[in-house]
Amino acid sequence: MYWKKLLNWPKTSEKSKKIFIEGKNINLRSKKIEDAELDYKWRVDPELSALDATVPINISLREFRNHLKDEIKYPVPWSVKLGIENKEGILIGNIMYYDIDPIDKEAEVGIIIGDREFHGKGYGTDALITLKNYIFQETNLESLYLHTLITNERARKSFKKAGFSEIDEVRKDGMNFIKMNFKKQISNN
Repeated sequence: MYWKKLLNWPKTSEKSKKIFIEGKNINLRSKKIEDAELDYKWRVDPELSALDATVPINISLREFRNHLKDEIKYPVPWSVKLGIENKEGILIGNIMYYDIDPIDKEAEVGIIIGDREFHGKGYGTDALITLKNYIFQETNLESLYLHTLITNERARKSFKKAGFSEIDEVRKDGMNFIKMNFKKQISNN
């Protein structure tokens, strides 16, 4: 993130819009530096990394915290990262939309429920529906897509419940994914 400092990238100000979106069983909110410890715990976990088709990160918590601090201080316009909290305000995962394409009016979505206590209980589906509704109400985006491992049946089921359709098989980095999408319903009124 040092390039942002060199380029005099605009910082987030205290007055900048903080996102808070209420879902049925979750709330989505802007990322905070206080998220660093749990985010780090999830990112070094080999099982969670495998579900996310990544490898565990190999940096210290201090380095990770500094990276998160820079992401919060110097946000980029092509990516929005949010924390997923249960209704008691406990961080249980993260969701984001990124590779925002203002020309084609689309973005990719990523989600992880890091706290295993909340797996398979509908929290990810609720977070995805909540994010989808927010994006279509607050932005000009008209299409969302995601990639999930073919073998991740629980995620595929959740994405289908959230309204996403399987459209194609994709092979990336030696792994097989299903590409899924959701298009905004545009009324002709």
